[in-house]
Amino acid sequence: MSDSEAALEALRVAMRLAPHSLDLAEHFGKTLMTMLRYGEAEQHFKDMLTRYPDSRSIKTLLADAYYRQDKNSHALAIVETLISGPSTYAPALILHSRLMYRAGEVSRAVSSYKQAIDLDDEVADEQLEGLLGIGSWSSDDESPFGGREDENEVVDGRIRLTSEGDDTGPSQGKVERPKIKFADVGGMTKVKEQIEVKIIHPLTHAEMYAAYGKKVGGGILMYGPPGCGKTHLARATAGEVDARYMSIGINDVLDMWIGNSERNLHSLFEEARRNRPCVLFFDEVDALGASRSDMRQSAGRHLVNQFLSELDGVESDNEGVLILGATNAPWHVDAAFRRPGRFDQVIFVPPPDQEARVEIVKLLIEGKPTLDVDCQAIAKKSREFSGADLQAVVDRAVETKLQEAVKTGKPTPLTTKDLLATLKTVKPSTKEWFATARNHAVYANQGGTYDDILEYLKIK
Repeated sequence: MSDSEAALEALRVAMRLAPHSLDLAEHFGKTLMTMLRYGEAEQHFKDMLTRYPDSRSIKTLLADAYYRQDKNSHALAIVETLISGPSTYAPALILHSRLMYRAGEVSRAVSSYKQAIDLDDEVADEQLEGLLGIGSWSSDDESPFGGREDENEVVDGRIRLTSEGDDTGPSQGKVERPKIKFADVGGMTKVKEQIEVKIIHPLTHAEMYAAYGKKVGGGILMYGPPGCGKTHLARATAGEVDARYMSIGINDVLDMWIGNSERNLHSLFEEARRNRPCVLFFDEVDALGASRSDMRQSAGRHLVNQFLSELDGVESDNEGVLILGATNAPWHVDAAFRRPGRFDQVIFVPPPDQEARVEIVKLLIEGKPTLDVDCQAIAKKSREFSGADLQAVVDRAVETKLQEAVKTGKPTPLTTKDLLATLKTVKPSTKEWFATARNHAVYANQGGTYDDILEYLKIK
């Protein structure tokens, strides 16, 4: 037995003799880490959290074990809960800085590092400082920790300057009238019902709502794994009430010049108000409404404040403007967006259930040459598959049939066997999302925001 193994065994014996010693448990886990046995360390820290669920040090060590195994999303989910709120934890900020650097977000990495050493200078890390370039600034430059935010900002290692007299006009949203309706969206019955109550009924029963002094408008935030139909559902919502529709992406709003992003956002809201009733859909809303507590740059906070002001209709009336937002990362959205009158209804859009998958497969194969396709059989074998995953299955199966037709010169229809064979080659894309979402639901579920995730995962 090597010296390191002997030391590890001695620690195991000591833990059996003192099972309630948190320091001993931490030391054992750290020893596993120094021996590069990260998987064992991960399991050890998970076991310790069942005893010490509120231990910030154990949570940080677990996140570190994830980080060293390149499980970045797992690590980030834990770390973000430790650095939010008034009692920020310095070691967690150091790990957050490393995660941000790994993700290429240099500015956020520097900001987290600065916060950490402000809280506790004993956590200073020379190696990390070298990676971040801290200490390499000349005396004529400002420190990377601040001093010139009003003149320029560092974002992802680049300088974003202010612009005076810039004549770039705000972007204009494309207004359309979608023809698809809820019937064209497979499954999602519960989500449709929630949208009907919040958005569709106020429009179709306007007089009744007016009698109670209830305005037509408001917002819904949809979240869930990518590819599960959030965007398609937003378009169908507009079609259901014969309203105009504007789909807004981050490129329609964000601008390199400070102040232009806010003007672009205001212009888009004004366009929606001129075309009411209008469904204004924001995809990847977390990119525009990120938590202000995570921001060091003032420009990002100004955009969030502008967004909140537009949602409130401070200078304009939003009646008849129906606002839908979609995000794969609701934990990054500023909590202020969920207040009444804004995105006051948060809806979890899960992967389609079996009944919904049947409907989706039927829609996907419609118009294609098929022979007795058993949609129920496909649905049973595609648990955890998103609508986008099922689309990939059908597309691959069609490509295979086309290749066969080119070789034989004789086209043949799609069969159940073809689709089931292709299904085995496609992995559900939702698993990675739920791995991250589970950590947020378990460790950062203040107010029951993520109860739907816990219910879906059958976690009590």
